[in-house]
Amino acid sequence: MDPRSEVLLRQAKLFGGPVLLAGLPADGLLGELPEAQGWSWLQHEQLALEARYPGRCQFGTQVPAQAFAGAVLFLPKSRELTDYLLAALAARLPGGTLWLVGEKRAGIERAARQLEPFGRPRKLDSARHCQLWQVTVEQVPAAPDLEALARRYPVATADGELQVVSLPGVFSHGRLDVGSRLLLEHLDGLPQGEVLDFGCGAGVLGAALQRRYPASRLHLLDVDAFAVASSRLTLAANGLGGGVQAGRGIADAPHDLSAIVSNPPFHQGVHTDYQATEQLLREAARHLRPGGELRLVANSFLKYAPLIEQHLSPCRVLAERDGFRVYSARRP
Repeated sequence: MDPRSEVLLRQAKLFGGPVLLAGLPADGLLGELPEAQGWSWLQHEQLALEARYPGRCQFGTQVPAQAFAGAVLFLPKSRELTDYLLAALAARLPGGTLWLVGEKRAGIERAARQLEPFGRPRKLDSARHCQLWQVTVEQVPAAPDLEALARRYPVATADGELQVVSLPGVFSHGRLDVGSRLLLEHLDGLPQGEVLDFGCGAGVLGAALQRRYPASRLHLLDVDAFAVASSRLTLAANGLGGGVQAGRGIADAPHDLSAIVSNPPFHQGVHTDYQATEQLLREAARHLRPGGELRLVANSFLKYAPLIEQHLSPCRVLAERDGFRVYSARRP
């Protein structure tokens, strides 16, 4: 059981009714709270919960439509995403109760101040290196417009300027990260056909690929509903096409790809998690056609080259700068 869930269950009597659990972990909490419903914006966690508790966990960027008497937000890493989620939940809870639970290292003590616009927050519990806070929603906000909270910024590429649209919670929100910048400079010579931007984030790599290779068919895949929405906005802002989908990881990607391009994540919330990237490296060959290429950027300290060579083919370093490397390997 996740420690945040354990803290909730110490106060289980508070959550016995129709409570919405927002951003809940994929553990047994729904089994302990039979009237609760879940809402997740991470596809792998939502699918795991849906398989275990059918019909009890929804996926997306918007608060589920069904009625609830109170809501618990599991503190996300991003402050901007926390602001959006708290406002979206509070807008549905006039006079109701909103709880915030999170780990101390995730900033729960600081984040508790984000409850103050809605009422008087108070700490209910502190255990398992986590805290649980509560507020009665006395000042009810207007439901936030998610798209209005987007940050838009230009990115110069060899094929012209792109407009990137980044929603709260998306990796490198509102700015181009160093790794993606390096990879954008090394997109030449990719095989054309079906091309995947894996872990697409705000869609900057996918948009650049579609601009560079207009004859190719573009696919964008991310586990995060906010990233999927951002990528769709970025493609639309640049008049570009492409299929954007949520997925658990490379297992949900198309097959017979000519290229997989990625700046893969290695954090999930405040935790370091290499699983999705390592699975990509192990399974890329199954999704590439013969001669298809895997090209990715990663921190130099991450030992990805041996995994690529073990599961795909000899690996080349195309570039190295500012602590990042661009790797390339082709399916035989």
